Amino acid sequence: MDLRGKVAVVTGATRGCGRAIAVELGAAGAAVYVTGRSTRAGRSPMDRAETIEETAELVDAAGGTGIAVRCDFTEVSDVDALRDRVAADHGRVDVLVDDVWGGDQLAEFDKPFWESDLDRALLLVHNALDTHLIALHRLLPLVVAARGLVVEVTDGDTDTYEYGVGLPYHLAKSGVRAIGRVLGRDLAEHGATGLAVTPGFLRSEMMLEHFGVTEENWRDGALKDPHYVMAESPGYLGRGVVALAADPAVSRFAGKTMASWTLMREYGFTDLDGSRPDWGRWYDDVVVPGVDPTTVDASAYR
Repeated sequence: MDLRGKVAVVTGATRGCGRAIAVELGAAGAAVYVTGRSTRAGRSPMDRAETIEETAELVDAAGGTGIAVRCDFTEVSDVDALRDRVAADHGRVDVLVDDVWGGDQLAEFDKPFWESDLDRALLLVHNALDTHLIALHRLLPLVVAARGLVVEVTDGDTDTYEYGVGLPYHLAKSGVRAIGRVLGRDLAEHGATGLAVTPGFLRSEMMLEHFGVTEENWRDGALKDPHYVMAESPGYLGRGVVALAADPAVSRFAGKTMASWTLMREYGFTDLDGSRPDWGRWYDDVVVPGVDPTTVDASAYR
């Protein structure tokens, strides 16, 4: 998986999957523009400690070139400045990973939509979908110039509504999958490829905090939710994105939503701990039929 000489832009690269994807692209040798709102000079409204500078340093340490660029993807002028910088430096984007989200603190789960806060709902959709459209409108010409790859990052590989996630969240994530489908068709006419990807049960920084664990003792999260035995690191999806970017036949996946587990089955990579968590198979075998997860050998699914 050699991406030396390739230019990547990762939106929402401050933390979570965005950070991990940027780092794995760097480990494959790419130059990665690490973009987001949180910097050492100031935090975003998410008020998290992670910064784009830290992500860029992790990209460097992995063997790539990390370039931190503050960019608020709700501001067209910010995205114009990012586009102009990448265009001046390289004239192209080989891999665009569109991972803007910014909705964690806005989502209201397990509540009827009509009883939720409308302003929060509208802001969630604005942060989760408008940002993708703005990024794509300004950056796609650089992707087309390279006959490159666009990867939309979502949550879930189908549009089936899971009760409890709430209408705005479902709309946001389904909308990103829809963007991937449309890009799959539209970009193919220009020699480029568009698709979407999703992680499984994720061990992001915020999820670890939610479960009251760290990356070192994450398995203890199963005390709160037994299904957490199948949790995967953000680097797992990162390795899947690298595999797609390095695949000369990636266009066969145009328009599809590829999950971390389907990418693992296709390319054979492992998570950072050497395991191969298969959330899709676990979901079908354990979650859907309502099997007690504590009675299942999780190692058979990793």
